[in-house]
Amino acid sequence: MSDVLVPRNIVGSTLAEIAEKDPAVVVLDADFYTCTITEEYKDRFPDRFVEVGIAEQNMMGIAAGLATAGMKPFASALAAFCTRRACDQVTTSIALQNLNVKILGVYPGLFVGKNGGSHQALEDIAITRAIARMSVVQPADAWELMEVLHFAVRHTGPMYIRISREPTPRYIPDNYTFQLGKSSLLRQGTDLTIMTYGELIADTLEAAEFLSFKHGIKARVLNMSSLKPIDTKAALQAARETDCIITVDNHNIIGGLGSAVAEYLSEVHPTRVKRIGVRDVFGRSGSNQEMKRKFGLSAEDIAVQILDYLN
Repeated sequence: MSDVLVPRNIVGSTLAEIAEKDPAVVVLDADFYTCTITEEYKDRFPDRFVEVGIAEQNMMGIAAGLATAGMKPFASALAAFCTRRACDQVTTSIALQNLNVKILGVYPGLFVGKNGGSHQALEDIAITRAIARMSVVQPADAWELMEVLHFAVRHTGPMYIRISREPTPRYIPDNYTFQLGKSSLLRQGTDLTIMTYGELIADTLEAAEFLSFKHGIKARVLNMSSLKPIDTKAALQAARETDCIITVDNHNIIGGLGSAVAEYLSEVHPTRVKRIGVRDVFGRSGSNQEMKRKFGLSAEDIAVQILDYLN
């Protein structure tokens, strides 16, 4: 297997592997299967693949109905459309009933090619975190995504899974098992803790290395792939052992990982929390690298913001 994989590229093959053993698995699509890469599943299980068309609200209602009949639906669409557009159906038809529907949100955050603000999901974590009974996850890499999908089919209740379209190296170890509400340590450090997830792990690790090499600042880096519930034990340990916490979000700083960490720590162990992310504005059209520089999410920008905050 390659040392670099695109997370969305393994969705169809992994779901097909799961469906081979579990006849209750069904995949729903909103006319995006070439983007969500569920085509392999569609070809292998056409009788358990529902093409709804560009109608995400209807897709959530259909998924809820299938779940009440004992099926295990995975509803797949662009992240912006299966959260903003279908929020009421996700809340009322799925979460309120505590149904076994897994929502796959592809192209989360800023990184949607050049589709621009209408397609950028900068509110999806905030929306889904605020829905009772909903779990929220963004895997670090394709290997963790495989683990998450296998976990999701066994998990009881609704779940929202953000799925990146960017090539990523492997961050999780060979013996890794995903656990909801648990983080994983990517880098040791005692001076501060940086928490992030998904596409921004590489930039965050590079920023941490720069801080160490140039400034002698030892930054602990955590992969917070479980965004709801967050790893409260790791957050509390970081607050007690390091000087401050930095969160790096591919999302609006309002309602993202930074909010989740600050909300928890303000009640149990008040700690300085610096939130790095999109600062309450809409996105723009451009390449992913252009988006990182525009919104201060490149490795250099992350390091500069941390240094400014510490000073």
